[in-house]
Amino acid sequence: MALLLLQEHCTVTVCHSKSQGLAEICREADILISAVGKAGFVTGDFVKPRATVVDVGMNSIQTLEELEHLYNQDTARRESFNKKGYCLTGDVNPSQVIGIAGALTPVPGGVGPMTIAHLMKNTVLACRRRRINSKRSQA
Repeated sequence: MALLLLQEHCTVTVCHSKSQGLAEICREADILISAVGKAGFVTGDFVKPRATVVDVGMNSIQTLEELEHLYNQDTARRESFNKKGYCLTGDVNPSQVIGIAGALTPVPGGVGPMTIAHLMKNTVLACRRRRINSKRSQA
C-alpha cells in the first residue's frame, strides 16, 4: 500500500508497532492504515480528526471483557460472540476512533472483499497474458 501511495505522489511514513512516539506520528496522517495484528492497538490517541482510517488487521476476540472494551454495548457483536464463542476484529479500537475519524473501514467486511476482488482480477489478467504469450511463442 505504501508503494501504491508513493506512485500517486503521496508522502508516506511507515512505522513499526514499537516505533518511538508512534501515536504522535500517526496523528499527523490524513490516511492511517493499520496492519499490526493486535486487537484494539490503534486508539483515539493515534487518529487525527477527520482522518480516514483503514483497518487491515484481522484478530480474534476470545473474551467478553475484550469485546466490551472494543465495542461497548454493540448487540450484534455480542450476539455473534455468544453464538460462535469468538468475534473478529481489526487493529483499531472502534469505540475510541469512530468519533474522531472521518471514515473507518469495518472488520470484518472492509478491505477483505476488496483484496479478494483484486486478487481475482490479477489472476484473470495473468491468465490472459500467459495465453497471449503462449500464442506468440507458437507462431
